[in-house]
Amino acid sequence: MTHLPLRHVLLLGLALWLMPLVALQASPRELQWTELVPANAPPPPEPLARHDLSQLADVLAAESGPAAVQEMPAAPVVPALDGVEIKLPGYVVPLDMLDDGQVTEFLLVPYFGACIHVPPPPSNQIVHVRTDEPFLQEALWQPFWIEGVLRVEAVSSELAEAGYRMQAERIYPYEMQ
Repeated sequence: MTHLPLRHVLLLGLALWLMPLVALQASPRELQWTELVPANAPPPPEPLARHDLSQLADVLAAESGPAAVQEMPAAPVVPALDGVEIKLPGYVVPLDMLDDGQVTEFLLVPYFGACIHVPPPPSNQIVHVRTDEPFLQEALWQPFWIEGVLRVEAVSSELAEAGYRMQAERIYPYEMQ
């Protein structure tokens, strides 16, 4: 029977003791949208609907109107968030979909309707997301949790400028707790 040196036994014991702590730290950091704005930056403006009331009688014409202009396309970001694995709730604004309607690329925004009938939020309130696992968005007003590593990187799309990007590792419906 072989005996392990005491230091090996102690190191093994320490490793086994630390394993649960490492597993706890491996879960993504849950962020709030306000944490994407630097402490010294002005708060994002309140979203205001900008409908063309002259076209309300013709719903199709109202829907095909020009997109609202983003008021803060180069808002300051939080560099310390680069590379952090996060979990962030929000609404999906699809940018690219498969033929069957599953979403593969989108903007994650903090409130329903952003980038559609209201000016897009500041760029530090938009995350450009791509996913290797397309998902079906059954309703535009359905919020989702998005998990993945956040990157502080400006990304341009036809709808808005985003201050952050993410390759989604997990996407699932937001549930009130």
